[in-house]
Amino acid sequence: MNRVVEQVRALHRLEPADNDSAAAVRVAVSVALPSLLLLAAGRTDLIIYAVFGGLTAMYGRSSPHLLRLRHQGRAAGMLLGGVAVGIVLSANHLQSWWLVGVEATLAGAGSVYADRMRLKPAGPFFGILALGACASVPAAVPWFVALLIASGSAALSLAVGQAGRLAPAGRRRTSPEPAAAGRTGRRELLIHAARYVLAVGAAGSVGVISGSGHPHWAMAAAAVPLAGADLPSSVRRGIHRIVGTFVGLAVTAAVILPGPWSVAALVPGNEAVLLALLVIVFQFATELFMTRHYGLAMVWFTPVILLMTQLAAPADPTVLIAERAVETLVGALVGIAVVVAVRRPGTRSPAALLGLARRARH
Repeated sequence: MNRVVEQVRALHRLEPADNDSAAAVRVAVSVALPSLLLLAAGRTDLIIYAVFGGLTAMYGRSSPHLLRLRHQGRAAGMLLGGVAVGIVLSANHLQSWWLVGVEATLAGAGSVYADRMRLKPAGPFFGILALGACASVPAAVPWFVALLIASGSAALSLAVGQAGRLAPAGRRRTSPEPAAAGRTGRRELLIHAARYVLAVGAAGSVGVISGSGHPHWAMAAAAVPLAGADLPSSVRRGIHRIVGTFVGLAVTAAVILPGPWSVAALVPGNEAVLLALLVIVFQFATELFMTRHYGLAMVWFTPVILLMTQLAAPADPTVLIAERAVETLVGALVGIAVVVAVRRPGTRSPAALLGLARRARH
């Protein structure tokens, strides 16, 4: 019983800080510079591509510079691959079941890639999020222009990640890379990838059948619990995703819903400028909490996704918020169900169910 209580308490526990401010600044700069250039050019509808390229800066946050460069280069490949596939789907008007099939397949392939490359944050989540988001907005520019924007942001992220080398302290190895725990077996890799295919495919199917305009949100939410190290942490991530998203939707509503209370109403005629600036601010806040409390990170990442979607393809904000709520709930529950039903090898014991096996290894 004490172990169960401990897992419940972990839902609201704030993990120790780990140089979060520096990591958040790197991500904010990587997103802000290309976004501000697009804002100055009057193309806020293209900020979505800059943001996904800039998310490269989220990887290798605690690694020494050389290892960070390596990790971020690998992550950039996954993110830009997702953006590229999403652009192709959008340009060819391949939505609905096409999107579900392609995204579920690449979720499995991305899982193997992320596990092999030992990416942190773990899993293919941001790659398939980029794929679904870019596929869901109209292609406002030629495909190569959109991909060039994302690639430029990714390249900037690599440069920003190495900027600390200019300082004397940055040239010292201050954050040793933890020793690898051994290669993941092929069978475990394939089982984990199959879980992604099943969860993402099932959640997307529910989204399509329900008539949602954004089934990719359900698919992305379904991938979240699968990144957990064990069953308790997986369930916790799913709960954080749901609760954090719902609070984040309240923040989003305060920004974009019409009415005198709306933040956007404070700057009539310049709503797009405000939304673009808020994307940068909220992305900084997201990274500030990403490793400390996933639910708090989702409070700020939710408006990032909705605001840049609104910039790229304006829609009824009430419908947008409602669909985000429903799709997140469905996707996270599907992801939790798959985690419970399809276990990793060696995780069926009572100790593993409560996360005790992983604790013993550490």
